[in-house]
Amino acid sequence: MFSCKNETKNSTKTASSIISESSIKYAKSFEVSTFDGYKIITLTNPWPGTEQTFKYALVEENGSLPNPEDYDAVVQIPVKRLVVTSTTHIPSLEMLGEIESLVGFPNLSYISSEKTRERISEGKITELGKNEDINTEILIDLNPDVVIGFAIDGNNSTFSTIQKTGIPVLYNSDWTETSPMGKAEWIKFFGLLFKKEKRADSIFNSIEKEYLSAKETASKASKTPTVISGAMFKDVWYMPQGDSWAAKFIEDANGKYLWKNTSGTGSLSLNLESVIEKGHEAEVWIGPGQFTSMDEIKNASQAYAQFKAFKDGDVYSYSMKKGPTGGVIYFELAPNRPDLVLKDHVKILHPELLPEYELYFFNKLQ
Repeated sequence: MFSCKNETKNSTKTASSIISESSIKYAKSFEVSTFDGYKIITLTNPWPGTEQTFKYALVEENGSLPNPEDYDAVVQIPVKRLVVTSTTHIPSLEMLGEIESLVGFPNLSYISSEKTRERISEGKITELGKNEDINTEILIDLNPDVVIGFAIDGNNSTFSTIQKTGIPVLYNSDWTETSPMGKAEWIKFFGLLFKKEKRADSIFNSIEKEYLSAKETASKASKTPTVISGAMFKDVWYMPQGDSWAAKFIEDANGKYLWKNTSGTGSLSLNLESVIEKGHEAEVWIGPGQFTSMDEIKNASQAYAQFKAFKDGDVYSYSMKKGPTGGVIYFELAPNRPDLVLKDHVKILHPELLPEYELYFFNKLQ
């Protein structure tokens, strides 16, 4: 049945003539096709390890959509009211000037943005419970035009329930992107919903320009410092794999990540002895878990004191900058602003190259 459904969806491309295919430069998880009166978003990687795809039709006010039954969701654009389910969606709405369209969110305390928190305090954004168990009764009362969700796998019964009420659900898989610019390019996904493609393109192009400029600046450094990352949790040291988002920032900032040659985009699980053997002479330690001070690190394990980066005080964390309700700002904003993350890395690894720049996400632990 599933293969037949996909075959039917693919036939929609011949229903009317394609005007253009979108210029998605970095993101690998979605594609966009433009037709007369509607657009199609094809989601190619909704979650890791699946070959399943989704097709969403975005229909303009006077547009006519052939075979609407062939799509996983049909949305009237521009969207006026929506629910999002990840804090990484919030910056895109703010940058597009559409935060007033947000009417509901699960786990409001996770949101750090001052602008959005002000709307929460005014009662303009409704609490929807837990992400994995959204209060569907409250959501239905909000009557959003669309719900933007994300999925770890295909077993989210809550989203199925929402769809049965007639409210379309679109998956946003920005989190599956492994390149910094790929994550940031998902602002174009939201630009499509609000018919603000040009504004989304302009914002992204500016971020891209700043990112590439910072990368070029870093390439002029006279040395390439060695870097270690991560920390222990229950005697296992977790650190980014060599093809991951975090490792890419170190590379583009002209740093030598000591585990760069490992394959994969997730996390390595290592024993302490192997990390000490390979990384005890690393010059800089970036992202030591949730630690927020040197004493906290040392008190957690005396083993940390064996590392050169710890002895020299060159340890930098993103965990210290939080919103008013405790949400870590890095987790919310960094995927949308890789240019700032890269500049932080360049400042950490090559401070002489950005003398006037102040760290945005990171702090040097005291």
